[in-house]
Amino acid sequence: MSSHRQETVRRLAAPDITMRKGQTPIVCLTAYTAPMAELLDAHCDLLLVGDSVGMVVHGLPNTVGVTLEMMILHGQAVMRGSRAAMVVVDMPFGSYEGSAEAAYDNAARIMKETGAQAVKVEAGETIVHNIAYLVKRGIPVMGHVGLRPQAVLVDGGFKAKGKGAEERRRILEDARATAEAGVFAIVVEGVAEGLAREITEAVAVPTIGIGASAGCDGQILVTDDMLGLFDWTPKFVRRYADLRGEISQAVARYADDVRARRFPGPAEIYFAKAG
Repeated sequence: MSSHRQETVRRLAAPDITMRKGQTPIVCLTAYTAPMAELLDAHCDLLLVGDSVGMVVHGLPNTVGVTLEMMILHGQAVMRGSRAAMVVVDMPFGSYEGSAEAAYDNAARIMKETGAQAVKVEAGETIVHNIAYLVKRGIPVMGHVGLRPQAVLVDGGFKAKGKGAEERRRILEDARATAEAGVFAIVVEGVAEGLAREITEAVAVPTIGIGASAGCDGQILVTDDMLGLFDWTPKFVRRYADLRGEISQAVARYADDVRARRFPGPAEIYFAKAG
């Protein structure tokens, strides 16, 4: 038996994130693959395997078509690539809105087959009971209020929320009820800045903003958006790179070298040994 002990790194877990309420902002990004998870792990507190994978990786028009199998596959990849960040996997549309028992079965499958530390659901008054059911049975849950991508067909598109008084009241009530159901944190997406601050003050768990407010307890973006991999990004995204342009230029140089027979060159070719 080896005398060398492999260094172990303890992943962040739900209680660690909850304790960050009102402290140093929580850094979150989406991840769908092992290589990207490895790059993000050193800088992020939480990696979300978002159902946005359907649009970002698979080219779907929205997240409604994402399946449980897709989320598990990408969740497994992110767990392999990361070591320290907490990993949360989105429960896809149709996997948690029915009976509490069905929601538990699907959440338990995600937890067992990926090894992730939690699941995330888009919360609302009809989901609160199921959230409480999951938490009481040992499954950490992250909530999501405001703009809910899985409700895109009902809303008629991705539209900012909370500009009117009635909608503002409803979203605030959703957030309070979601917190009381036992979530460890709540994503607040696409709401008026003042409402995001009001939610943050109203709930005892951390809020993670996306298109919300710098006053939230943390922030999350779709990694591919902030790296500039698409030719269009939402208003709330700040581009920290232009990888789309860099990749295009690199591929163009490669194509030129192949056509001019400059690639492969001596450095990239295997030669037989003499004799």
